[in-house]
Amino acid sequence: MQQLEIDASLAVNEAPGPAPVRTRLEETPARFGDSSWASEEALSLVQRVFLPQGDSSPRMVVFAGINHGDGCTGVCASVAGTLAANGLGPICIVEGNFRSPALHNVLGTGSHRGFTDALLREGPVRSFARPVGSDSLWLLPCGSHAIDSPNLLSSERARERLAELRDEFSIVVIDTPPLTKYTDALAIGRLADGLVLVLEAENTRREAAQVAVTTLRSAKIPILGAVLNKRKFPIPGPIYKLL
Repeated sequence: MQQLEIDASLAVNEAPGPAPVRTRLEETPARFGDSSWASEEALSLVQRVFLPQGDSSPRMVVFAGINHGDGCTGVCASVAGTLAANGLGPICIVEGNFRSPALHNVLGTGSHRGFTDALLREGPVRSFARPVGSDSLWLLPCGSHAIDSPNLLSSERARERLAELRDEFSIVVIDTPPLTKYTDALAIGRLADGLVLVLEAENTRREAAQVAVTTLRSAKIPILGAVLNKRKFPIPGPIYKLL
């Protein structure tokens, strides 16, 4: 139960707004994820993060776990699949995790050409991505390994390429390495509209989550939401809203 005690220090500071938009998202499952919970959580995230603000809704969102194994990649893929399946595309899911890339495995594609190549080479950014199933969902995988790949995320070239992705796609979701180990999520988060935290039930320590939140706020990166992943039992709504 310790994870249920993660307190208001994880709460998102957001102004009251209109009720979440109700659309056919209520009936459409996520395309990716290893459980029915993953589909339900993806629907909830889409409702809470991407829809309520209308024209001001975030269009480029970073997903980051606290530790390795939090399930961030699966959550990110489920959300992207839900967005694409409900006509909110074209959606691009970006492998911003150069440390241990896994999105190409989750989505069943190759990774030999992708984000690192787009940062190092010329050409339209879409030419480094590939459709996943249909033109409504695209993957920009990690790409070729470069010795200084993580440093590329802090470069002006990264800023330019992410700006191109905004122009090419309706929504961009970016998977990144855990916050307790690397600063990659911070580098990308400064160029995005905000970040969704992924915590693992019965594993993520409250202290580690609090440090991550403090770091993000110091970097002025908006925290758009939080997911308690791999939970075994339903959590009452009032308690879950504290996450």
